[in-house]
Amino acid sequence: MKIVWQREKGVTVRDVYEALLEHRKVAYTTVMTMMNILEQKKYLKKTQADRAYLYRPARPQRQVIGDMVREFVNRVFNGSAEPLLVHLVEEHNLTREDLEEIARLRRKS
Repeated sequence: MKIVWQREKGVTVRDVYEALLEHRKVAYTTVMTMMNILEQKKYLKKTQADRAYLYRPARPQRQVIGDMVREFVNRVFNGSAEPLLVHLVEEHNLTREDLEEIARLRRKS
């Protein structure tokens, strides 16, 4: 999704595949499968462009991230965010300032 959001005119599966190859080895078919799944979940929309499909975001980035995090918390933590937060605090060395900022944001919303 990050690659799709970065490129405003849309991307092909090949574009995403080549961008990912710069960082790690990945199979073209894996990229194609993931993009199809993201389209089925309504995160991407595709249109025919010459001989390939052009993919664009179907929803705003903030909304998609929220949906993905919610799905992850539901699937991995049975809907409870507390174990995720405990993990982040313990494993990612959040500072007191980080925690205070999280509390401030929570109060604000």
